[in-house]
Amino acid sequence: MSNNNSRPTGIVPMSQKIAFGLGMLANQMFPAALGIFMVVLVENLGMPPWMWGITFFLPRILDAFIDPIMGFISDNTRSKWGRRRQYVFIGAIIMGISFVVMWQLYRENSLDYNFYYFLIWSIVFYVGLSIFSVPYVAMGYEMSDDFHERTNIMAISQWIGQWAWVIAPWFWVVMYDPSWFPNADTATRTLAVWVGISCMILAMVPAIFIKSKSTLNETSFSPLTFKTMGGSLKEIFLSFVEAFKNSPFRKLCIATFFIFNAFNTVAGFTFFIVVYYLFNGSSSDSGIWPTLFGCLGALSTTFIVIPLVSWMSKKMEKKKAFLVCQGISVFGYILLWFLFIPGKPYMFIIALPFFSFGIGSLFTLMMSMTADVCDMDELISGKRREAIFGAIYWWMVKFGFAIAGLLTGAIMSFVDFHPGAATQTEGAVTGLRLFFSGIPILGTLIAMWVMRNYDLTEDKAKEIKEELLALRGQQSSKD
Repeated sequence: MSNNNSRPTGIVPMSQKIAFGLGMLANQMFPAALGIFMVVLVENLGMPPWMWGITFFLPRILDAFIDPIMGFISDNTRSKWGRRRQYVFIGAIIMGISFVVMWQLYRENSLDYNFYYFLIWSIVFYVGLSIFSVPYVAMGYEMSDDFHERTNIMAISQWIGQWAWVIAPWFWVVMYDPSWFPNADTATRTLAVWVGISCMILAMVPAIFIKSKSTLNETSFSPLTFKTMGGSLKEIFLSFVEAFKNSPFRKLCIATFFIFNAFNTVAGFTFFIVVYYLFNGSSSDSGIWPTLFGCLGALSTTFIVIPLVSWMSKKMEKKKAFLVCQGISVFGYILLWFLFIPGKPYMFIIALPFFSFGIGSLFTLMMSMTADVCDMDELISGKRREAIFGAIYWWMVKFGFAIAGLLTGAIMSFVDFHPGAATQTEGAVTGLRLFFSGIPILGTLIAMWVMRNYDLTEDKAKEIKEELLALRGQQSSKD
């Protein structure tokens, strides 16, 4: 077993939690902005749904397969900066620059040029995202070994990160207001510069301010080098297999896969449902209502969901809090079916606090539970593999997100919906609405069934912690 006596325990200073949270703001602002800007590809640059689906799918698939490798590299890095900080810093730079460059698209270019240009730079961006996000998430798992403090860390980081989803929907207002920009693609080129640079700086904060011990003298692992690449790749595969043999971790991954990716499959439909169903296809008449849907939902998450989830997890444990929150979200999706009412757009606001419990509670609880799983794994394997577990967890998320992108385009084609058209075929918008509520409800119910017998309770986690402390003490006395 590696010597982990330097691992932090107990309460983490608020300054460290905020530093971690600012990284989460960057980590969430990039996908939040992407979700808004992607509409421009079909609405303003004329990409057909199949191209849109591919630009979602291919970069995310590559990103998903890089993550486990990045996790192994981070877990096995020997350096005076520790195992994480340098990668977080480098990844932040790659993400920021590539995000700016990939949105420099012009309608004067050919459709094929814009498609391939965007696809290539998307791949660069997602490579940078892997380099940043895998060690960044592992940082969070390492910050404390206390069962409830882990939830506090994740709650604060998610609270800060949620402001990305409050801010990003207002990009729609700026993009489609002619007093700001002549067209949405011009707006996107400019906004991408602001988002890319500001998020690059935010993403650097954890690397600069969250300190870590030197691992130069660490002997419990073998770094990934060209000389050891064959054996290391084999170890990555074996670590992947071992992680999925861990029953609690497997449940966390599968549940997240169904909830998060069911949500993302239909998230892009919000704009089209508001414009075409509530306002009969008029973007100008829809005004700020598409923005308010995302903004008010994020505010509900920030000020209602996350504080309640943090409180609930202490009162009823993490699994029960998860099941209750997801049940509330199912109710919210049902309400949205009835409260999208033409002529009365304000009615959907009633559903937003309930709807927000799904995604709003997901990562606060799941990231905290994954940290508990890392302790269980250390007790079994004798290794600290936060980055591997984080990478595999997010591999499931990203792999599903890639599939969600393909499904988004496939559903739009299936219901015969044509983005940008003045009118839609009969039943197209109704079809989008059916999928908008139906797919997340189905995904959430499957996830709740998977998590029904999750058994890594607080008592069990405390027993594991005590055993680890005893084993680390024995290891320290031997050293």
